[in-house]
Amino acid sequence: MDLDVYGLCLGGNVFGWTADRDASFAVLDAYVEAGGNFIDTADTYMRPNLGISETIIGEWMAARGNRDQVVIATKVGSDGGLSAANIATHVEESLARLGTDRIDLYYAHKDDGSVPVEETVRAFDALVRSGKVLHVAMSNTTGERLAESLELAEREGLAPYEWLQPHYNLVERAGYEREFAPVVAAHGLDVAPYYALASGFLTGKYRNGAGGDSPRAEKASSYLDARGEAVLGALDAVAAEHGVEPAAIAVAWLLTKPGVTSPIASARTPEQLAAVLPAVGLELTADQITRLDEASS
Repeated sequence: MDLDVYGLCLGGNVFGWTADRDASFAVLDAYVEAGGNFIDTADTYMRPNLGISETIIGEWMAARGNRDQVVIATKVGSDGGLSAANIATHVEESLARLGTDRIDLYYAHKDDGSVPVEETVRAFDALVRSGKVLHVAMSNTTGERLAESLELAEREGLAPYEWLQPHYNLVERAGYEREFAPVVAAHGLDVAPYYALASGFLTGKYRNGAGGDSPRAEKASSYLDARGEAVLGALDAVAAEHGVEPAAIAVAWLLTKPGVTSPIASARTPEQLAAVLPAVGLELTADQITRLDEASS
């Protein structure tokens, strides 16, 4: 069964970090009210308070009684790695924090290459067979390891990775397009890029040294070179043509790329969320896509 998800995935990395419980509930409510149903988190969000994001999402689902209306993605492996034993332990902890009997989409979060591909793939397959996980996926890995995992699953009749969550946006293109896009195309994967807004840089709020009090400001400001300025200029122009914020155009651009199903964006407030929601259903013209492509190449 394929996952039927909204074209914008709500990132849960801010829940319990820069958004407290009440603020997180407000963002989650606003997202669902807009038609959203796809929520992404991880067992390590947000360090050092590991699991707080899952806990907040679980409490919100319990309060709203909407578990069956949302698609929950979470991850394992950033804490303790991708051994079968670690996966088996951490899935139980995630299920408990989320207050649910199944995880809709379970990602291998960080593959450092220390665990054989077969051990991880078989561990995920066991979770699917048990019903604790419905679909499995991969995030940070190499194109070679991803392809090896997919080929093993196909050969052995194991649950395959169906989604990829890569670092991909208008100012971070080369790595994904060179290494992962061919694997995505060959295996028909769905793609949910993280850092869709480049740590907020693509919202435009960090230009000219602004936004210095944000924990993301340092990373965002690293993109402020000639290419970054060209990308912001193209975003501004296309955003003005559609009457939306640049953030919505950045996500809409991702949605034009092969395989990209639901880019991930997080928001600390409903107002921040409102700036990016228009991306879903927004149709960029061929000329607009070309201008964005050229500015970011």
